[in-house]
Amino acid sequence: MKRAAVFSAAASFILALCFACLPASSSSDAKKITFSKDVAPLLFANCAECHRAGEAAPFSVLSYKETRPWARSIKEKIITREMPPWHADPHYGEFVNDRRMSQKDIDTIVAWVNQGALEGDRRDLPPAPQFTDGWAIGKPDMIIHMPADYTLEAAGPDEIQYFEVPTSFKEDVYVQMAEARPGNRKIVHHIIAFVQPPPKGNQPKLSKEEIEKYREQMIKDSIFYQDGTLTRTKPDAPVYDDGCAIASGGSGFKRDGSGQDDFNLGTLLCGFAPGMNPAVWETGTVKKIPAGSKLIFQVHYSKVAGRVEKDRSMVGLKLAKVTEKQLLTRPVSNNYFRIPPGAERHKVTACWKVEDNIHLVSLMPHMHYRGAAMEITAIHPDGKSEILINVPNYSFSWQTVYYLKRPVAISKGTRIVVTAHYDNSARNKYNPDPTKAVRFGDPTYDDMMIGWIDYTIDSQQIRPAPASGKMAQK
Repeated sequence: MKRAAVFSAAASFILALCFACLPASSSSDAKKITFSKDVAPLLFANCAECHRAGEAAPFSVLSYKETRPWARSIKEKIITREMPPWHADPHYGEFVNDRRMSQKDIDTIVAWVNQGALEGDRRDLPPAPQFTDGWAIGKPDMIIHMPADYTLEAAGPDEIQYFEVPTSFKEDVYVQMAEARPGNRKIVHHIIAFVQPPPKGNQPKLSKEEIEKYREQMIKDSIFYQDGTLTRTKPDAPVYDDGCAIASGGSGFKRDGSGQDDFNLGTLLCGFAPGMNPAVWETGTVKKIPAGSKLIFQVHYSKVAGRVEKDRSMVGLKLAKVTEKQLLTRPVSNNYFRIPPGAERHKVTACWKVEDNIHLVSLMPHMHYRGAAMEITAIHPDGKSEILINVPNYSFSWQTVYYLKRPVAISKGTRIVVTAHYDNSARNKYNPDPTKAVRFGDPTYDDMMIGWIDYTIDSQQIRPAPASGKMAQK
């Protein structure tokens, strides 16, 4: 035992001498992370699209001076993965616009902040990314504005207004990219731009007044009512939380194959909402604006207390050079649901039985402040179930369109099932009022349940892109 103790003491002494011979470590030996060399390239690639002058983000990352005051906040947001915003479960689907940063990049930014957020040698700073002022899609080939400024009064509830804009296109126009831009971000909550084709054959051309009268009659005969300019579900309308159990799949609107509804608004072109990315489709996959069409702007305005504001929003178009497949949009929605007061995990479903062989291009969950989660699933004709996208922590602040890396083939007869969950409890800090039952409606204090789906029909091919120069520009 004594010999063992002596040996152990000797071994410990030798190890101590060895460690003593090693150079002392210090924080100065750690790699110095600087903004110019290490961090700026990451922020330029992942954040600058929104974090630059004129965009919605509260600060720019295009220079050290602008970024440095926000260093601790940047660290906090990327550690929790709140930024860059991405809410889809990575286990289901692959998406072109996946914003998630790698752990290596996150660690680099965290180390930069922990070391004091140093600027470094300015000569290491890469060129700042170039953006077309005001446009995420680059310089549009044409810009179509609302016909005139709209004046929004300071008092009163939210408004949904419709603006009709003739395009004067003499031939069909095919669009490769489209972006809706608010003229006044302080009051524009969202924009949806619809393409309203000219009447077919002997179908009479309706005036704006006739269309409005038609819409009013449709609402009167439906489950909806008009609250000022807002469309809301009647409190006594029937309740179907499981929209898949009824013939319409949950929709309170009639739909044709293009997604056109009874209100004669037309087919969806593009939209703007908080956190929404611009519409950029694969080359050859395009949206069509038929000759003689109108654009209908649906604009949701929120009031700024005590201030009269003006807005003239717009849509920018980049025209297609290659045209192969026409992109269509389908809202799979439930308009009949009712979320009980205080419900923490209320389930609502909607369904669409696919009428053709199609390929899915993009998916977009849409709910309001009670929205907690949404999943979109395909039930194939052979009974196999496939989760297309799962968003387990939905955020109304980020209306993300998820563009599939590869279009997903869907056979005729497949059922697309949209499943949403809502939190109408007091635990939901964004909940306008947990004591009230909630139904479908335009205002954000109501809620919505829509799975927006962009797709192409396999049997449809379109002719080559037309020669330029024959369309009137606005």
